[in-house]
Amino acid sequence: MNERLKGIRIGLAQYRRPDPATIPCKAKATGLYMICTIEKHRAERAGYADAMMLDYRGHVAECTGANMFFIKDGEIHTPVPDCFLDGITRQTVIELARRRGIKVIERTIMPDELSSFSEVFITGTAAEITPVREIGPNSYTPGRLCELLLNDYMAEVQPKSRAAAE
Repeated sequence: MNERLKGIRIGLAQYRRPDPATIPCKAKATGLYMICTIEKHRAERAGYADAMMLDYRGHVAECTGANMFFIKDGEIHTPVPDCFLDGITRQTVIELARRRGIKVIERTIMPDELSSFSEVFITGTAAEITPVREIGPNSYTPGRLCELLLNDYMAEVQPKSRAAAE
């Protein structure tokens, strides 16, 4: 088993992503990173790798530096990026899933839905695709779709050998 497929543990953040009327929420701006850094450090002190943040409305948003994807019945659900960054890695994973014919649903996800998902993973420049085994009291088993998309993503972004390119 790929060591990465063990998955990480994610805690629940206390701070929320701000209302887009209060800050340019789709920018990589220092002020936005402050609450994320506080929450990441709080999560690490509690034994987690990261923290899941809600938006200003109480909807699931993202982790402190990564977008989130949830799997249910073979379909991928991901929060609408209306108050957080629509990451390049997020966009790449959505494209990879759609190429495989996997339905991707961008929608509002409520915290009380977390127990209904079978697999969860996060995406980002540093996270790439990282399976999740726990969010607060909810447990998940990284499975077939996480592994499939992780392999597709790595094949997409890893440099091809010079011999193969020629």
